[in-house]
Amino acid sequence: MDSGQLARPDLVRLHAAGDRADLPRGDRALFQRFKWRFIFAPIFLVVVSAIFSLWDLKGIVLVAFIWGVWHGMMQTYGFCRIYDAKVGSFAELTRRLDFALCGIWFATAVLLSSQRMTDTFETYYAAGGPFIPPGFLRAAQQGLLAFALLVSAVFLANFIRMWTSGKRPSPVKLVLLITSISFWWYCNNIVASVLVGIALFEVFHDVQYLSLVWIYNRKRVETDSSIGGFMRFVFRRSGSLMGLYVGLIFAYGALGYFKSSIDIDVVKRILTGVVTASALLHFYYDGFIWKVREKSTRQSLGIGGGTTDVSTSGFLPSWALHGAKWVAVFVIPLGALWFGQVRLPQNELEHLAWIAADLPVSARAHTNYAKALQEAGRLDEAADEFSAALRLNPASAKAHANLASVLIGKGNLEDAQTHFETALRLDSNNAELHSGYAYLLERLDRPEQAAAEIEASVRLDPKSAQARYSYGAFLEKHGKLEEAIVQYRQAIQADPRHVDAHLDLASALFQEGDLQEAKAHYLEGSRLKPELAQPHNDLGKVFMREGNVASAIAQFEEALRLHPDFPEAEENLRSARETEAQSRWQSPR
Repeated sequence: MDSGQLARPDLVRLHAAGDRADLPRGDRALFQRFKWRFIFAPIFLVVVSAIFSLWDLKGIVLVAFIWGVWHGMMQTYGFCRIYDAKVGSFAELTRRLDFALCGIWFATAVLLSSQRMTDTFETYYAAGGPFIPPGFLRAAQQGLLAFALLVSAVFLANFIRMWTSGKRPSPVKLVLLITSISFWWYCNNIVASVLVGIALFEVFHDVQYLSLVWIYNRKRVETDSSIGGFMRFVFRRSGSLMGLYVGLIFAYGALGYFKSSIDIDVVKRILTGVVTASALLHFYYDGFIWKVREKSTRQSLGIGGGTTDVSTSGFLPSWALHGAKWVAVFVIPLGALWFGQVRLPQNELEHLAWIAADLPVSARAHTNYAKALQEAGRLDEAADEFSAALRLNPASAKAHANLASVLIGKGNLEDAQTHFETALRLDSNNAELHSGYAYLLERLDRPEQAAAEIEASVRLDPKSAQARYSYGAFLEKHGKLEEAIVQYRQAIQADPRHVDAHLDLASALFQEGDLQEAKAHYLEGSRLKPELAQPHNDLGKVFMREGNVASAIAQFEEALRLHPDFPEAEENLRSARETEAQSRWQSPR
């Protein structure tokens, strides 16, 4: 029996705590039965997940997502089989219809969710997946929905037939199916935030799942003498032990949160891979540990019937069949996604355009594409995409602010003001919105209103690097250089990687005559963003002030290498070379 689901690597932590509840179930008999799976699967998945995370390969995310949706569907199906078994309902057709109903509705809810499909396509295209034509996707969505309705009708007809013939399926199962599928649909298609939707379904899932795990293991401890000491200790009849059980779950789940507090990127990536691998392991282990059709599982759940534990018949040996499944559902898909991302040309702007075309009703897809167009300098197209996003979600303060930023770039300040004011009405406590509006008011020559807005941004979020930086730029523009330096320093303290704060602080320090510190911040800004030519030009001026003409020439040449059409750097280089030549002519021979 399976449970849970996984959407993205940053969402693993939302269900890590609950879904690891099955890990303490292990015992010697179970280990001996699946020894090689328990030994090799963790090593293989941890190594593969860590490598993919280190190299920022997206394929592992997509595979984990698909495994997770399957896993969540199987949890609901497994509960169906338990409830039917408790009332003695073992009809083959009923079992197959349960499976079909769970599978089709879990898949349909995801495929029709613009939020979830935006996430999925972002990962799919980033992993090098080929373009899916919008017409094909639309046909698949409509066809899947029609098929889901057909399966539901057949399921209901069979349920009524079985009920009237006296072979009644469990009515609790029917309630479970209605509530689980409806809530899954709600979390995917109605809840605006993907994070919130996943969290809600995980709470819904864990209440059922953790209760079952506790009951299952309590039964095994009482009836199976081979169960080890740790299991007997944790699952004995004790309220405090139930607290320990829940505590162990949360302690394991805390790994997902712990990684977000680590600043070392390599360590964070490795830990992300380990957390992803643990989620995949949970999906994998539940696939063969929890099989309701097996006799031992039924006995531990307190239900009758079932086959023997080990099946000895089959076309292929069990190890070969198991290996073939791994190749089909993990190795081949992951290998194809690796090849697509590493070997095929990548174009992020094109990928975002594909997502917006595939999901025309996704506000986020249009917003992401618009931001990329804005960065590429295609302002007219960016404005169209932001407008499309606002038609779909007119209450998005960020979309209004982004459109206002594009309109400022186009010189349409009046319309930009309208969108900024709308954004502030929607989110009046957003420091960045006040900061952006202050910049617009400066452009509109309203310095007093701009000052009020920039002060409001700092007051609302004193730790915001962007708010502090904007305040510093405002103060510097109005001749308050010392006060501006204070704000720039605070911006860097809040975000040491804020390139503009480093460069503007360096410029202000240069004006104040503090050449050494100015040089340090120019160097840091250049290190953080090596493609910028301006820091090299400014460093050249610092070296010229210090009398280090050779180093100045090297910096001016580097600025021109990065940006050949840079008149100021050209003039500075000419002047520096003249100074060098004059110095040589004047030096004694």
